Amino acid sequence: MIDLVALDMAGTTIDDHGSVYVALQNSVEETGASVAEADLQKWMGADKVTAITALMELGGQEPDAGRVAAAFERFREILAASYRDHPPVALPGVTDALRELRGRGIRIALTTGFSDDVALPLLASVGWTIGPGDEHLLDAVVTTSQVRAGRPAPYLIHHAMELTGATDVRRVLAAGDTVVDLLAAHNAGVIGVGVLTGALTRAQLAEHPHDHILQSVAALPGLTVTRD
Repeated sequence: MIDLVALDMAGTTIDDHGSVYVALQNSVEETGASVAEADLQKWMGADKVTAITALMELGGQEPDAGRVAAAFERFREILAASYRDHPPVALPGVTDALRELRGRGIRIALTTGFSDDVALPLLASVGWTIGPGDEHLLDAVVTTSQVRAGRPAPYLIHHAMELTGATDVRRVLAAGDTVVDLLAAHNAGVIGVGVLTGALTRAQLAEHPHDHILQSVAALPGLTVTRD
C-alpha cells in the first residue's frame, strides 16, 4: 500500500514545452560558459542556483556569488517570458490519474527544483490547488524555498512526508523525469519511478537507481508496486 506519491513538476506532471531546459541553458551561456547537453541533463531537476553554479564551472566560468545571482535572475526572466508566450499545461492523463489516486486515499505532493516564486505561478497556471477535500488536487507542494538543499538530496521528499503525515519511506513513491529525481528517491529510501515524459530515454533513466520506469505519471494508477 502506498501512502504518499511525491511527483516532480515540469516534465513529469506539467508540460512546460521545454521552457526550463531553454531558460537554464541560455542563462548559463549568457555568462560565457559553454553548456554540454550531457551536463544540462545531469543538472535538470536540481535547485536552479545549484544547477547554474555547477554548469558555469563545468563551462569554464567562475561561479562567484554575484554572477550566479545575475544568471539566476536571467533564468527567471527567460522562463517567465516563455511561460507567458507558451503557457504550461498538465500532461495528458495526469490530472485524472492524480484524482484517481487521491480517491483511493493516497496523498499527493509535488516537489520541485524551483523556488516558490517560480513554482507557485506555474502551479496556478494549470489550475491545481492544495488542501483537503475533493475540490483540491494536491495535499502539499514542496519547493527549494522550504528545504536546506534540493535534489539529489532527499529533503524535498522527506518534507513532503512531514507535511502529509507519511511516516514510512517504504510506503512512499517518488516519480520524476530526470536523473536527479531518481537519485533523490534513492537517497530518500522511497520507491523510485522514472517517467518518459521528459527529455531522457528509458535507457538513460535505467542507468540510475530506480524501481520502475513508466511512460507517464498517467500510468501510476495501474502500477503494481515492487522494489528491486
